[in-house]
Amino acid sequence: MDFVLKEEHGFSYIDEGEGEVLLLLHGLMGALSNWEEVVEEFRPNYRVILPMLPIYDMPLITTGVKSLSKFLHKFIKFKELNNITLLGNSLGGHVALIYVLAHPENIKAMVLTGSSGLYENAFGGSFPRRESIDFVREKVQYTFYDPAVATDELVNDVYKVVNDRHCVVRLLAMAKSAIRHNMKKDLHKMNLPVSLIWGRDDKITPPDVAVEFSELLPNAELHWIDKCGHAPMMEHPKEFNRLLTGFLEKLKV
Repeated sequence: MDFVLKEEHGFSYIDEGEGEVLLLLHGLMGALSNWEEVVEEFRPNYRVILPMLPIYDMPLITTGVKSLSKFLHKFIKFKELNNITLLGNSLGGHVALIYVLAHPENIKAMVLTGSSGLYENAFGGSFPRRESIDFVREKVQYTFYDPAVATDELVNDVYKVVNDRHCVVRLLAMAKSAIRHNMKKDLHKMNLPVSLIWGRDDKITPPDVAVEFSELLPNAELHWIDKCGHAPMMEHPKEFNRLLTGFLEKLKV
C-alpha cells in the first residue's frame, strides 16, 4: 500500500484526498490494507481516513468494543471531523454502531459490511491452534468465498498475531466483548441512512445477520454480493465500490 501512514498525538492513520469525509474502520484481524482499493477509488473526490484501531495496545482490563468507540471519538475530536460517512467491516462495523449511538450528531451516514453487533461466528467457531500455520490458513480461508484471497502474506500476518501472547489475550478479550455487546435493542434508535453491503456467502456474519440488521435499522438498504465472504471490499472491490458509489450519490440528493 503506497499511502502515507501518519503518526501524531498517539494515533496512526491514513488521510488521503479532500472533500466530505469517509472514515473506514477495519476488523478484529484486519489491517488498513483491507481498504486499499476503496481508498484508491474514492480519494480523488472524498477525504478518506483510516485510523488504526488499538486492538493490541489497550490495557487488558479495558480491552473491548466500547473502549474502541471511545478511542474513535478521541480521534474524531482530534481531527475536528464532522458530517462523516462511517464505514465498518466486521468488528469495525460494531465500533461504528456503538459510536453512532453515542454521537449521532457527527455522522451523516453509515456503511456496514460483514458487521458484528448481532451475531458472529469468529474463526469458524474455534480459535486457531497457535502451533499450526496450516490450521491458521484454513481459518483465514474460511473468511472468504474464494480461498485464494487468503494470500501467504495475509496468513503469515494472522499467524504472527496468534503466536504473540500479548496480542492473543487481547484478541480473545475483544472477541468476547463483541459477543457480549449485542446491539439488537439499540438499532431502532439509529435513524441515519445505512447501507448494508454483504457477501451472500459470508460464514462469519451469515446472510440472516444482514437481513436482521436491515429489519431493525429504520433507514437501511441491503445489497448482496454473490460468491463473496466476510470482507466484500477485499474479495469483490469493484462491486463493493460500485454499490458504495450509488449510496454516496443518493446522499447528495
